[in-house]
Amino acid sequence: MACAPAFRPTLLAAAALAALGAPPALAQAPGSATGTQLEALEEIIVTARRRSETLQETPLAVTAITPTQLESKATLNIGDLMGSAPNVLITQQNSGAAAANVSIRGLSFADVEKSFDPTVAIVVDGVFIGTSTGAFLDFFDIDSIEVLRGPQGTLFGRNTIGGVINIRRSRPTGENGGKLEFSYGKYNTWATRAILNTSLIQDKLAAKFFYFHNESDGYYRQGITGKRVGGNNNENFGASFLLTPTENFEALLTLEKQVQDFEPVNSNISKTGEVFCAFVPANQCNRNTRSDLYTVFNSPAHSNYKSPAATLEMNLDTDGIDFTSVTGYRTSDEAQTQDFDASSADLYYTNRIQDYWQFSQELRGAGNLTDSFDYVIGGFYYESKFDLFQATRLFGAVNAAADQYNTGRAKSYAVFGDFNWKLADQWRLSGGARWTHDEKQQVNRVGPAQYPNAKYSGSKFTPKVVLDYRPDDDNMLYASWSRGYRSGGFSSRGQTLVSSTTPFGPETVDSYEAGIKSALLENRLQVNLAGYVSDYSDLQQNTTIPTTIGTGNETIVTNVGSAKIKGIELDVTARISYAFKVTASLGIQDSKFSGFITSAPNAAGRLVRFDYSDVKMIYSPDLTGSLTAEYTVPLDAGDLVFSGSYRYIGDYDQQISLGATQVDAAGNVKVLSNDPRVRSDKQNLFDASATFNFDVGDNKGKVTLYGRNLFDDRGPNAAFTVAGLWSFSSGREPRTYGISLGYEF
Repeated sequence: MACAPAFRPTLLAAAALAALGAPPALAQAPGSATGTQLEALEEIIVTARRRSETLQETPLAVTAITPTQLESKATLNIGDLMGSAPNVLITQQNSGAAAANVSIRGLSFADVEKSFDPTVAIVVDGVFIGTSTGAFLDFFDIDSIEVLRGPQGTLFGRNTIGGVINIRRSRPTGENGGKLEFSYGKYNTWATRAILNTSLIQDKLAAKFFYFHNESDGYYRQGITGKRVGGNNNENFGASFLLTPTENFEALLTLEKQVQDFEPVNSNISKTGEVFCAFVPANQCNRNTRSDLYTVFNSPAHSNYKSPAATLEMNLDTDGIDFTSVTGYRTSDEAQTQDFDASSADLYYTNRIQDYWQFSQELRGAGNLTDSFDYVIGGFYYESKFDLFQATRLFGAVNAAADQYNTGRAKSYAVFGDFNWKLADQWRLSGGARWTHDEKQQVNRVGPAQYPNAKYSGSKFTPKVVLDYRPDDDNMLYASWSRGYRSGGFSSRGQTLVSSTTPFGPETVDSYEAGIKSALLENRLQVNLAGYVSDYSDLQQNTTIPTTIGTGNETIVTNVGSAKIKGIELDVTARISYAFKVTASLGIQDSKFSGFITSAPNAAGRLVRFDYSDVKMIYSPDLTGSLTAEYTVPLDAGDLVFSGSYRYIGDYDQQISLGATQVDAAGNVKVLSNDPRVRSDKQNLFDASATFNFDVGDNKGKVTLYGRNLFDDRGPNAAFTVAGLWSFSSGREPRTYGISLGYEF
């Protein structure tokens, strides 16, 4: 298995040192920097199973990330989580506003279209975000983050086939206070963030107001003018109100709005033999996919995104059952132009305008039937709608025949139940099931062709069974089987009658997982290990095929076969001394397609079979890992905290595409690999910060110097190729650094 030669021994040696107890530092009791007793690791409470329980008591693979971990790394957004948990990738997709490509355990669906469902659910304050746009979130006002790996269909529903990122923001405190932060960094990047807490009615109604703003000139250079491009301006603002009229009832209402303006930038990676290379200057073709990505020649483009949202959570505690209601509403308006040929020539330019809204309602009850049996039962409803208009300019001329109008609707409702049953003093049986029904429809028009209304409906039953054994208070072993699925639907970019009206079916997974969670050395060392095998059926995949109408090609989703992914994951946290804390993670996985067969017409109109079974799955590196160390130096005026974090991401492909091929006598194609230009090379990412925390009277201040990607590891963030026509990519963030000032009162 390929890996970074220097990385594997370094990380495994650190993990082994922690597992051995790292004597004598961990063994000592009074050896702290201040002479006090060496502290145990803090107990982390998670809600991964819709209950409040400790991380070490939860029988599933979950990584909990605390606010202090985020602050020590000068974390800005959800993308900074990449590599912090095993087998987790998060990249930004610039084809959509605030769009996140998220992969857990090798499962991802990197597409911004509203008709497609994600494979990993991002849940904010109990509300599922239904599209990848709007999911690249700011990380200032965060109470907790839980990364749940593997299908979570029982409690979180459909489209959690890869896992869930469960985010909880801070709640109103009911006391007067708040925090302010200002930061400035490379590329003229600066941010201001503010939170204000207050009490509107003493002990009855608390309020929190928040405002986040960040902007940058961008880290690309325009190759002709020499100016910085790729800039962005992001804002998120709103208020939360917490009503507690009685001791057993509360209602939390959050009203917010996200606004983003940015310049979508693509880099040209077309090569000789592709059509567009014949129409652009020679220096804009046959470029490398590392340093060349940061010099661009494309025409100016602009994106504007506005998304207001409301969340209402209500909790009622009765003598027997605790009831929770979560209502979510979100809309968005997008207008985005983009130069897809990524050159100084005007070859392929689009203008996309779309509206989207979603509504969801969940009601659940939790309680205990006996001292040894507890449960969660509930129901869920989800509805969404989008309207898309896309105008296209080809070779400098407006192509009305390629104009596309698309409207889609989706409805989903479900009932679910989950339980814990203590069979004996050391044994517990857990499990549950969910039944979900989905309905979708689409109306599509391409140029003058108006296609009929197409409908899809389907239902799925997704059970889960877990058995855990606790030989003592510090160790737990567990094994589980679960089934997850992702709903079927329509390809909104389909341009023919067949592709616009023929739905693709759901994909399903059977996941088998076994693990051990240990708290050693009086809970100064935690080691969590999990192994898994996931069998996927009717896998949904994007493929790009030629057409005789519209833009001449279309990217559609089909059910292409099956896949198997197996892997091992390790999380280690160690309190080496009072001042020194280390965390490490390691993810190793192997993923393979089986029976990935598609077809496309050739120039003569005959269908040609393409066999992609031997290509690599996208966003599925063989190896990921991280090693983070935090050291605190007490000073008379406060304390100084040094943090360093190394993350390794193995190479991975970003698109199913035509690379090396073999063609048989009948013209059928065996694809041996994806196009190498869509491969992200191995990443060695090092982040560091130094924070001085100090008192300002009764309040607190801090100054942080930070650096991200200090090795300046450059390469593709996203890449796409349309075989024989053109190819483009974008670059990941290069080395950056800055200063942050904070004040809490």
